[in-house]
Parts: sequence; structure tokens; C-alpha cells
Amino acid sequence: MSTFHIALREVKIGFRNPWSYSFMVLFTLFSLSLLVINVQYFSQGYSSTTASMLNLTLYLLPLMTLLLGAFSLTAEKEEGSWQLLSTYPISTLSFVAGKYIGLSTVLLSIVAFGYGITGVVGFMTGKGLAADAFGLFFSFTAGLVLLFLAIALVLGTLARNRWQALTFAVTVWFFAIIGWPTLLIAVLGLLPYIWIKPALTALTLINPSELVRLFVVIKLGGGAVLGPEYYQWVQWIKHPAGAWIFILLCLVWIGLSVGFANLIWERSRSRG
Repeated sequence: MSTFHIALREVKIGFRNPWSYSFMVLFTLFSLSLLVINVQYFSQGYSSTTASMLNLTLYLLPLMTLLLGAFSLTAEKEEGSWQLLSTYPISTLSFVAGKYIGLSTVLLSIVAFGYGITGVVGFMTGKGLAADAFGLFFSFTAGLVLLFLAIALVLGTLARNRWQALTFAVTVWFFAIIGWPTLLIAVLGLLPYIWIKPALTALTLINPSELVRLFVVIKLGGGAVLGPEYYQWVQWIKHPAGAWIFILLCLVWIGLSVGFANLIWERSRSRG
């Protein structure tokens, strides 16, 4: 078996999973609600309306991704599928990479379906988002999916059962999304002023939701609302090579997470 076969198997399992269709319906309704918000409070660029739309997406999508991703890997242990697969001539990295590719295909299909319906309705009513804003919103959701799915691989690897996976996923989601502003203020308030900017950069890089949010906000023209601490972020993101640097950072994030998950799976395979 190869990475392709594992990915294809994961896609088949994903589209047979009732959770996937539940999230597809939920995300489609959610996307249509964003369209309604845009119709009621139409504005261009970054505004309170687009900020609300970004925040609403930020609440739903990472949790959805963490749950589906972590449950998928934990199920391999609980149902004995991994014990069977490990008898085949397949490397652990091929297994982990195949799981990531397959799950990302399922999740991005859910996102594409939701935004596709929203785009069609917006086009038919003449009230849709502008093409560039629509593209940035899709990039925002795709970035969240790919980065949080990498975290989900780690959580599913560490969890022994679905209950543990649920606990880990909700905990990570809470601290990365809900509790992040409070944690950020608390940590930065303990540091000398000269350390604030370096600490802010480091903390932003370890939270994928904040990294993706900053990129999209600045691309939408909202860099001025972030404050002087983010001046350097605004500069490099607005640079012509800013998008490529951002993609490179995301790839590093994904590579480190997949590599760590592979290391843990390989150790468990050796002990088994």
C-alpha cells in the first residue's frame, strides 16, 4: 500500500461518515448566514462586518476539523485497523501522510461545497461578496482546515480512545480560539516592554488560528486596527513575497506536526 491508497481509503471512509454530512449541512447554513450578514451590512475591505464573519468562521471550523481529524486517527486504534495495516509493507510516514491528505480532501470538499452554494446564491441575488474578498475568505478557511488538521493528527496520535480525543480537541480549541486573547494579555503583561514584540511574534507563530487571521485581516486592509506591535507583520504580509512567506510558514507548521505524529506512531509500531 502507498500514501495514495491510504488517502483514497480515508476519502471513502470520510464520505461514508454521517459526521461529515452533518458538518457539511452545518457549514453550508453557516456560509449562507455570512451572506445574509453581508447583504444587511454591505461594506468593502476590512470592517466590523467582515471582522464578525471572520470570527464566526474561526469559532466553527477549527473545532470541526479537530474533531473529525482526531476521531479518525483514534478510530484506527480502537477498531484495530492500524494493527492490520501495520502488517502490510507500508511505512508509518505513508500512513500518516495518507491520513492527512485524505482528511484534508474531505474537509476542503465540505468547505468548497458550502462556499459554492453561497457563491451561487450570491451571484443569483446580486448580493455576493466581491471576488477578491471571496477568495480571501476561502483562503482563510482552507488555511484553518490544513493547519488545525495537522494539530488533529497529533491529538489523534496521543489519544488512546475517542473520549480522550474529544477532550484534547475541545481543550486545544478553547485555548487557541476562545481563551487566546486572555492568555495573550496575561503573558505579555508579565514581560518587560522590550520583550513584548518578540514574544508576540513567537506566540502568534505557535497559534495557527492567529497566524491565518492576521494574514487575512491585513490582506483585507485592516492592518491599522492591529496596533503598532504588529507593524512588522503588516510590512512583510503586504510585501509582494508576503503570500509566499505565509505559505512557507504554513508548510513548516504542517511538516513539523506530521513529523511528530509519524514519530509517535513509529514508536508505538516498534513496541507493538
